[in-house]
Amino acid sequence: MALALQTFATVKDANAALKAAGTRYLGGGTLVIRAANEGDVSVSGLIRSTDPALSAIAVAGGKARIGASVTMAAIARHSELGPLAKAARAVGGPAVRNMATVGGNLFAPSPYGDFAVALLALDATVGTDDGELPIEGFLAGRANSRVIVTSVSFALPSADSFRFLKVSRIKPKGVSVLSIAGVVERTGDGTVSSARIALGCMADRPMRARAAEKALLGRSLTKDGIAPALAAASEGISPITDPIASAWYRAEVLPVHLGRLLLG
Repeated sequence: MALALQTFATVKDANAALKAAGTRYLGGGTLVIRAANEGDVSVSGLIRSTDPALSAIAVAGGKARIGASVTMAAIARHSELGPLAKAARAVGGPAVRNMATVGGNLFAPSPYGDFAVALLALDATVGTDDGELPIEGFLAGRANSRVIVTSVSFALPSADSFRFLKVSRIKPKGVSVLSIAGVVERTGDGTVSSARIALGCMADRPMRARAAEKALLGRSLTKDGIAPALAAASEGISPITDPIASAWYRAEVLPVHLGRLLLG
């Protein structure tokens, strides 16, 4: 089945065209083109925008704004986005990273969307033509969203506070068994003053490990210090089962890999 492709100079015009039945937005194409190739007959038309702001990266005053069309490869090689390079490189192989975009990653269903896990840990805001909203709220409503994402914005983490880990069966580009991202801030004596931990594959979308975050406060990042957080890590999770791993297996290995992330 042939797909009609419409290109618009502005996001506003692309949003208007996206209201038509059967249309999907085309960013890097790693999700929508695969769906069409696999026989998804609900897709009859593709919408894209060439708005330059979608491909821009701006870093200033300790904050970053990344356009929704920026690719994983562009993030991985950007000199001022070093902490995020590992998360960007966790997305597929080189060919996929040259196409996969920030915006598309926000919509990627589990077990995909590793970069969205990192953005959740960073407490990013998601920009659209209608304004900005917290990433957690965006992810909760993404299944019914028909609005084009224009950017993500977040405060750059300090040098040693951001951590990211992807677990897969096939290295280096396998699909995730799980992914974990964390922003852990410590006081001068080494105890945890704040923590945000995000999990991938532990629900139908990236989710916060709130119980583990709370259990880390005031603790040191030692084997004994993180033990309460590991014990609480499974609270509220609902892991997926797919050909890569069962829900049981994902739940069993989560504390092991969270421990490695925190101690690493």
